[in-house]
Amino acid sequence: VQLQASGGGLVQPGGSLRLSCVASVSGFSINYMDWYRQAPGKQRELVGHISAGGSTNYADSVKGRFTISRDNAKKTVFLQMNSLKPEDTALYYCYHPSTGWGRGTQVTVSS
Repeated sequence: VQLQASGGGLVQPGGSLRLSCVASVSGFSINYMDWYRQAPGKQRELVGHISAGGSTNYADSVKGRFTISRDNAKKTVFLQMNSLKPEDTALYYCYHPSTGWGRGTQVTVSS
């Protein structure tokens, strides 16, 4: 498996989770990484992007609540999710330009 996301789970509204994605790929530090999510019955959507240099941008729906970071030494990208809402419930995937999407991790926000 070249991309493996983890850290998902069940959380109450207002709670937090931190997702991780380990990329077993060469050239990790020189490429961007993305986080996507797909809710049941909906199209996959881009959640956020981090460039090779660490610049980030986010979907409007998560701005101010989610933060992407990366650790190049560990070939890992993180998604810190705060103030979670029920509409954040989805399968979350990471994406690397040389491998595509990895295996997702389920996030469920419910009381």
